[in-house]
Amino acid sequence: MSKFRTLMAAMTVSGMTALGLMAGAASAQTTMRIGLAEDPDALDPTFARTFVGRIVFAGLCDKLFDIDNDLKIVPQLATGFEWSDAGKTLTIKLRDGVLFHDGEKMDAEAVRFSLDRHLNAPRSGRRAEISVVQTITVVDPLTVRLTLSTAFAPLVAQLTDRAGMMVSPKAVAAAGDQFAAKPVCAGPFRFVERIAQDRIVLEKFPQYWNVANVHVDRVIYQPIPDSSVRFANLQAGALDMIERLQPTDLPAARRNTRLRVVPISELGYQGITINTGNGERAKSPIGSDPRVREAFDLAIDRAVINQVVYNGEFTPTAQAVPPSSPFHNKDLKASTRNLDRAKALMAQTGLRQPVVVNLTTPPNPDLRQVAEIVQAMTKEAGFDVRINVMEFASSLNAAERGEFEAYLLAWSGRPDPDGNLYVFITKDGPQNYGKYLNPEVDRLMDEQRTIADPAQRMAVLQKISTITAADRPILYMWHRTNFLAHGQRLTGFVPVTDGLIRLQGVRLAAN
Repeated sequence: MSKFRTLMAAMTVSGMTALGLMAGAASAQTTMRIGLAEDPDALDPTFARTFVGRIVFAGLCDKLFDIDNDLKIVPQLATGFEWSDAGKTLTIKLRDGVLFHDGEKMDAEAVRFSLDRHLNAPRSGRRAEISVVQTITVVDPLTVRLTLSTAFAPLVAQLTDRAGMMVSPKAVAAAGDQFAAKPVCAGPFRFVERIAQDRIVLEKFPQYWNVANVHVDRVIYQPIPDSSVRFANLQAGALDMIERLQPTDLPAARRNTRLRVVPISELGYQGITINTGNGERAKSPIGSDPRVREAFDLAIDRAVINQVVYNGEFTPTAQAVPPSSPFHNKDLKASTRNLDRAKALMAQTGLRQPVVVNLTTPPNPDLRQVAEIVQAMTKEAGFDVRINVMEFASSLNAAERGEFEAYLLAWSGRPDPDGNLYVFITKDGPQNYGKYLNPEVDRLMDEQRTIADPAQRMAVLQKISTITAADRPILYMWHRTNFLAHGQRLTGFVPVTDGLIRLQGVRLAAN
């Protein structure tokens, strides 16, 4: 066996904004207020699905590994790992002295419990991410060994996100199905309270293993879907940081000497997911006929939407993998508008026009504007787009039940391309809301997971993108730049390409 690869001890510091004190109240504590674009879904890493949930988890739940801004894997709850048996065995060394927020030890048995829960809990959102793990063996209190059914190149990368978050076995046993109401992890902050659509409150955990690098006492996350209201609160000092500042607000933010803007090229994409096989709603023209999907796609001008809604700050695309990734397919270009071709395809179908497409859209003002532009553009090709605005977490639940035809949905992205593809386009992918099914895609997705050589893996991924570009289960629209903004009192914020707000190292000066 080769020596354990010990990861660099320098932890990635990410951006947090220091918090202002409650209005009219004096306090010795430092409270940081962060404005979120949505209200997260369940605060349980086994079941959670939202990007804003991952932002909260960055303060609440440490992972076995993390990433830095160069997409390199760095240590968190683990200190190193070793592959053996031709890539079918992964041995992980754990950090000593780590405690969960309930005082229980975060040891190899807790890791075994957490990974087993990710794998086997009914409706787990993590199962597909680590499904190749067959057995989890506790070697000693600080060593755990994972035996895989086959070699799996993305596994360590998967453990840099929710699949790598550890939860307290004692707390899960006590709370059962209600664990998300009071989650217990091993991060820098512990859970205090949650009021839906209003706030999530965390407080500093004094026994955190890296507590010397935590300089904020309390964090309050506030969901504010309206980007203009979110920005106004930042300008007024009611918030210390906001995520997803809209490009249309960039000029004002950059003129304000009391604010700092931090651009982060995301790892994910914005797209329109089509229901091709999830229940009765899949029997619509756009769900059942790829010609209709192609016509709809070709009627959309991504460049115009990008310019009108996002000031040209985003990158139009036709794929899930962003240009920053070495696995980005440079030969697969974003679709350009071709209204003549769209009309010809619609004529081929023989469908009576206009063809109705019900488009589910989250309530964010920019996405409503995008939906309205799509509505106007596709009308020229013979479509009647009917916009259904729905609260974000509720829209995810509806999509899971198949209660949609087309869904304007973004994905925040993962450092390994498998994380942008597998759960969305394979038969049993937990976020394959449209139940897209292509056996060849399933076979190729499983194949690429076993390939360690980047060039060979890239060749398989290109085959997958060629097939999905023709099937169009997801109309990939653009890769976003995530603009975070914070007050100048905040220091120590280091942005990372996943767009999460890591609290370690962040300081907030007094007013």
